[in-house]
Amino acid sequence: MTRHLDIAGLSGNLYRYKALEDMRPVPPGGANFIYVHWKGDAPVIVYAGETDSLHRSVFETWDEAQSGFGATEIFARLNITGVVRREEHEDIVGQHQPPMNAGDLNSASRKKASPRVV
Repeated sequence: MTRHLDIAGLSGNLYRYKALEDMRPVPPGGANFIYVHWKGDAPVIVYAGETDSLHRSVFETWDEAQSGFGATEIFARLNITGVVRREEHEDIVGQHQPPMNAGDLNSASRKKASPRVV
């Protein structure tokens, strides 16, 4: 059974992420990914990443996320275009303000829009 998380962005859009452990081998294509730790039953995002090559990028900051921020799992969302990946990244960072993304916020990520499920 595939585990997933529905993550809300600042816009109100919901994004469905799958557990990376359910995607073995790690796909080579573009994706957004998040590192999380759990507070009870709720995931806390410690890092949100965006890449054109998931298998190349997903583990680059994983050690730091685990040792410095208590991350325990990686979730990813595949098969989306670069423009969509960047918009989704800004939307999620704007809403959750992951500590490892400090400094990633810009004015575009603070915009409110009509919510939609993507």
